[in-house]
Amino acid sequence: MAKCSVCDKATIFGNARSHSMRRTNRSWKPNVKRVKAVVNGAPKHIHVCTRCLRSGRVTRAV
Repeated sequence: MAKCSVCDKATIFGNARSHSMRRTNRSWKPNVKRVKAVVNGAPKHIHVCTRCLRSGRVTRAV
C-alpha cells in the first residue's frame, strides 16, 4: 500500500454511492511518487506524495 514518508498520507476507504443510493466499497489512493531526495544529508529513494513535493517539504537530490 502506498504511503507518503513525509506526511504519512495513505489509502483511505469508504463507500461509493450511486444515484439510487446503493453503496459499494471503494478506496481513495494518494498520488505517491518514488523520488531521490536528501534525507539527513544523504541522497535516498523515498515515497513522497505530490502535495509534499509541490509545497517544498522535500529537497530533491540531483
